[in-house]
Amino acid sequence: MNWQELDNAINQATKEVTQRYDFKGVKAEFKLDQKAKTVTLWCSEEGKLEALNDIFQNKLIKRGISLLSFDYQAIEPAFGGSVRQVATIQAGVSKEKGKEIIAAIKESKLKVQAQIQDEQVRVTGKSRDDLQSAIALLRGKQDELKVPMQFGNFRD
Repeated sequence: MNWQELDNAINQATKEVTQRYDFKGVKAEFKLDQKAKTVTLWCSEEGKLEALNDIFQNKLIKRGISLLSFDYQAIEPAFGGSVRQVATIQAGVSKEKGKEIIAAIKESKLKVQAQIQDEQVRVTGKSRDDLQSAIALLRGKQDELKVPMQFGNFRD
């Protein structure tokens, strides 16, 4: 997860909300908590929360952040008739998802090795073409696996 890009998306969304006519007189805010890995969307009117979420998601897409990175919780009432929604940020790959990714790579019979390191899956191989084939395979299965993926090639 690129935290700077996420912060930029939140700042842009906040700026747009303050300038939009349909949000005149409506209090709305985005709150990022990096330690808890959450973004909280808060709005004084329940009907505007969905529009607030749309603005936020548009800014994320423009910044190149995958929407699969966010797991939206249920809308909950807050003080004074306002509502909030918490979106949990999925930074890194869980052990279960890592195993699914490795299984997909092994199933493809590509000549590469995959292993889980911290919160990422590392794929190694002798041929650059095999590695690029693995990237293409995982890009195709991204929606099926429901994991946001970033690829880094550290080989010259």
